[in-house]
Amino acid sequence: MGVRKREKAEQTKEAKKSIAFAKLNNCPTSPRKMRLVADLVRGVRVEKALQILKFSSKDASRKLEKLLLSAIANWQAKNEDASIEDAELFVKEIRVDGGSMLKRLRPAPQGRAHRIRKRSNHVTLVLGAINNTQS
Repeated sequence: MGVRKREKAEQTKEAKKSIAFAKLNNCPTSPRKMRLVADLVRGVRVEKALQILKFSSKDASRKLEKLLLSAIANWQAKNEDASIEDAELFVKEIRVDGGSMLKRLRPAPQGRAHRIRKRSNHVTLVLGAINNTQS
């Protein structure tokens, strides 16, 4: 391996240390409802985001709060020596995608049936650090 290639690999490794992510797959909530809550915490610092999710009355906020705590734990596992307060973590990216759909039939008048689509979603949450104290 060349010197430049090795230096570039070390730089990307340092850059990856400052971010952490967590995923929630097949959450049985419609993506639209989850996006309403996700928009509240996008770009917000972690402490404030936890408070917003804790006091939100929506059911999706409970699941996002748990996901955010998981992402924080993942960041701590990567950076054992750094503290969360000094790093100033924030929600860098939060993405809500549609998941698998359960299709059910509901009886309708005159012998017909209407299709019910029970939606689910996938949430990806990425944390970033404002201060890089790894040097």
